[in-house]
Amino acid sequence: MPDFDVIVIGAGAAGLMCAAEAQRRGRRVLVLERAPRAGQKILISGGGRANFTNLHASPANFLSDNPRFCVSALNRYTQHDFIALVDRHRIAWHERDHGQLFCLGSAAQIVDMLMAEAQGAGVQTSVNVTRVSKDERGFAVDTDRGSFAAGALVVATGGPSIPKMGSSGFAYGIARQFGLAVIEPRPGLVPLTFDAETLARLEGLAGVSVDATVTLGKVSFTEALLFTHRGLSGPAILQISSYWRAGDTVAIDLLPGIDAFRLLKEAKDGEPRKEAGSVLAQHLPRRLAQRMAEWAGCEGRLADAADRALRRLAGQVNAWRVVPAGSQGMRTAEVTVGGVDTRGLSSKTMEVRSVPGLYFIGEAVDVTGHLGGFNFQWAWASGHACGQAV
Repeated sequence: MPDFDVIVIGAGAAGLMCAAEAQRRGRRVLVLERAPRAGQKILISGGGRANFTNLHASPANFLSDNPRFCVSALNRYTQHDFIALVDRHRIAWHERDHGQLFCLGSAAQIVDMLMAEAQGAGVQTSVNVTRVSKDERGFAVDTDRGSFAAGALVVATGGPSIPKMGSSGFAYGIARQFGLAVIEPRPGLVPLTFDAETLARLEGLAGVSVDATVTLGKVSFTEALLFTHRGLSGPAILQISSYWRAGDTVAIDLLPGIDAFRLLKEAKDGEPRKEAGSVLAQHLPRRLAQRMAEWAGCEGRLADAADRALRRLAGQVNAWRVVPAGSQGMRTAEVTVGGVDTRGLSSKTMEVRSVPGLYFIGEAVDVTGHLGGFNFQWAWASGHACGQAV
């Protein structure tokens, strides 16, 4: 008889949720975690206060090569289910912009809650898994602390984003070992970088923040944008980065909802002695407004600026088009885009269709949420779905 009914590799958000639900159903569960403490990414999320879900979470907030895959799990375990769990543990929380929910205290409260929910499961930390194999009895997991066996194996080790937290591409190796495809992993929710020429044009703007609409193809986000020493960051950029691929052009409207040409033309007609940069500075940070005017060659009085020059300036303000040189990579990415191809998994249970008893959940699979608590909601939902099935 195997040592356990279920072995969960990874004591992050998805793994702990799965373990909690499985042990609630009376399953004998062992959780193996490489890091010295469970819930490492939870602890650093939301500035240490854990943006643990989002009031507006729906399948539309997720991207995947198989976009319908997430629907079943998200519908069966919603943000309201997780909020109810948080409330049962008397964890105080509050709502910020865009439906984001944070602990009033510490992110450690969420980890403690999950550990309490999974108290019937054995959670071992600082364990390195060296080999996984399968035979007719189930799965064998070899570690630097011995070997363990179980009828079911859940891989919840996440993706390679934020490697300093111990994350890696471990899940992809297991997936390939058992014949599953892996959608090429790339950084998501990550700052974008510019080449030297573009950075030279932006010199002096680092630290400037502005609300903007950032568009890539059919996808747009209107949130804060931040100029950095390496390029662009801020929520709007982090959001669009999950969709961005090398060579893609990103369009940025620095005055969403305002027609910049009309603004400038009316100022020219009514206050011709004003400078274009001063007019824009009524709505934009002055440093940015002046730089935009310089780029367009509109540094003098409006009276001396031809309409075509004002149109050129307005185009830069309302439709600034940039081609990022790259991103800051997995080192700073909040999530991984891509992962285990969900076409090989059951959307109801997360089980590998071709390998009964093997499951992949959370960030390890090709489901990525928007910024704002959505990735945690996928962790809770996929972990819960798996925990009900193992």
